[in-house]
Amino acid sequence: MRKYLFKVHYWLALSAAIPLLLIIFSGMLLVFKQPLDELLMPQTAALPYAGLADMPPRKNLNELAALLTSELPEYEIGSWELFSDGQEADRVYVIRHGTADWYKVYLDPYAGVLLSEPQTLTHYLTDWLLTLHYTLLLDDVFSSAPQLGLISAFICAVMLCVIGVTGLIIYRRFWRHFFTFKRQGKPMVVTRRLHRLFGIWSAPVLLLAGLTGVYFNLVEYLEETEEQQQEEYRVTQRLYAETLDLQQLLQNSREEIRGFTPTYLLFPYQPHMGITLYGAVPGNNPFASVYASALTYDAFSADIISRYDSREQSFWYQLADSLRSIHFGDFAGNSSRVVWALSAAGLLFLLGSGVLMFSHRQWKKQRRR
Repeated sequence: MRKYLFKVHYWLALSAAIPLLLIIFSGMLLVFKQPLDELLMPQTAALPYAGLADMPPRKNLNELAALLTSELPEYEIGSWELFSDGQEADRVYVIRHGTADWYKVYLDPYAGVLLSEPQTLTHYLTDWLLTLHYTLLLDDVFSSAPQLGLISAFICAVMLCVIGVTGLIIYRRFWRHFFTFKRQGKPMVVTRRLHRLFGIWSAPVLLLAGLTGVYFNLVEYLEETEEQQQEEYRVTQRLYAETLDLQQLLQNSREEIRGFTPTYLLFPYQPHMGITLYGAVPGNNPFASVYASALTYDAFSADIISRYDSREQSFWYQLADSLRSIHFGDFAGNSSRVVWALSAAGLLFLLGSGVLMFSHRQWKKQRRR
């Protein structure tokens, strides 16, 4: 049985080595997506107000929306990420009139200034890496298989889980070597020991990343399949009342849900949609995402259509929401991000050392012949 599992382990790793390498490497960088954006785009993605004793308040949301409308007359607002830390610029996603194409702009909500022109969703490096991470850049490459990338990434995530489980079974007495390492021996023997040790250390994150990756790719595939079955709607006008008080919606959301902090606004991009405010709430779940709770308002009357307080939802709802923070490793700030990044680096070593050991094994077989 162990011999069979060993074959499954290394054949799966070898067959998916290249896509797994791309997924793991991009994931290692994306753990620090925001710091990377601030480093690469200091005048666009970063703001200078964090830590200031007299940090200015955010401008009224209605004023900011009017600014976007006047500066971008050929676009409609599709969604809006809100930040109040004085460090991150707001990210606003807009839809070009007459199309269903989404673009991204950065906004300084304190000074009321647009920081960028509308760019495609893969224009910036980290956004391109995110697309690579989830689709391997294969979506829409072939007209006969528009979701090839999502399906490929889903299969890779399943294979990653199987590789992790089989590795733990093969080295089922892993606790004996958890903190020990012998440097003596031939280079390939030392490589094998390192492979086992890195596998033991990286296994928890490997399994969590694989399982959550399976979930996210499956959900994304089902959502895109449903959207493809519907006729594509091309935005030509605003789909919510021009007199709608967006700032009042923010204030109302804080009153409707105790401790609610709005973090994301989804505007209607199809007829009959409402305006949804997603946000974070204080609670006992350390893995809760900043989008855990939500309020949906009628786009014209501002009446509440639905209300979701994550603290009142079922265990399964909270578990599904927690998968986001677990996958990205941001549930404990930079501490968990560093652990996730180091584990990803360990996975890269596992792939490299696994290929090296396989090549050495094949060379020995040929030499015997």
